Amino acid sequence: MPGPKEILLAEPRGFCAGVDRAIEIVERAIAKFGRPIYVRHEIVHNTYVVNELKDKGAIFIEDLDDVPAGATLVFSAHGVSKAVQHEAERRGFRIFDATCPLVTKVHVEVAKLNREGFEFIMIGHKGHPEVEGTMGQLNSGIHLVEDVEDVGRIQPTQTEKLAVVTQTTLSVDDTVGILRAVKARFPSVREPKQQDICYATQNRQDAVKLLSPQVDLVIVVGSPTSSNSNRLREVAIKLGTASYMVDNADELQAEWFAGKTRVGLTAGASAPEILVQQVIDRIKALGAIAIRKLDGIEETIKFPLPKGLKMDGETGAPIDHLR
Repeated sequence: MPGPKEILLAEPRGFCAGVDRAIEIVERAIAKFGRPIYVRHEIVHNTYVVNELKDKGAIFIEDLDDVPAGATLVFSAHGVSKAVQHEAERRGFRIFDATCPLVTKVHVEVAKLNREGFEFIMIGHKGHPEVEGTMGQLNSGIHLVEDVEDVGRIQPTQTEKLAVVTQTTLSVDDTVGILRAVKARFPSVREPKQQDICYATQNRQDAVKLLSPQVDLVIVVGSPTSSNSNRLREVAIKLGTASYMVDNADELQAEWFAGKTRVGLTAGASAPEILVQQVIDRIKALGAIAIRKLDGIEETIKFPLPKGLKMDGETGAPIDHLR
């Protein structure tokens, strides 16, 4: 059977501002304070990025007991609970917080409304570090729902002051369905001032919605642990387009492309462009001869770095940065 002839590239794809910032925090900490630098949890959910940073001097841990006294510690982009934050401070580590500012925005909103007496319904995936971090902002009064069925099971202590927050990397469409169920059961629930799903997640999902009807197959570059990458694959499948997610080009299987003339390609917000280029090379080897970029939103947002990471004598030029 003939293989693919054309590759369509989704725009935007790959690294978002929060991921860029988190990686740069680790790289700058290593450059300024020397190796090793300890990072609680994978800085972002991408195997290639984590391995590159390990080579540069990062040590990834889950338990603060694995961090020696006096060490430099970075919190991952997903955020941490108040308990982890306070324990790290108590142990006297030099701490840099790489939590995505859009996740921090949710934490700030939870703290503010909690002071006003609100309980919370959190839409998210159980066990995801971002969910654990957000739910860990409070000792009680925050209820996790993963699907519509969960909405019927939760039992808040009161319903007069009830607010919804969401994991930032969810599917926009799935969140709408769950939120509809929440509002049906709790009509006075307070919705977020702005949708918690981040701009990058939204943009990448919208790009896949534009891409999917134009191709026979969608390949998503992303690691299995990446929530937003998984959602991109699901968006394509829901639109009726076959889709596979790969951590790298070695995972591509030739039989996927049999009889497929046009292949769509995107990448999750934690996947570097080098992996996309390697996937392109592999698809070219299977027969693709044309590459076309689709029109899409140009992302220009950049988040500031924490204080204390400016290099001595730095003039503003970025340091060598993993891309």
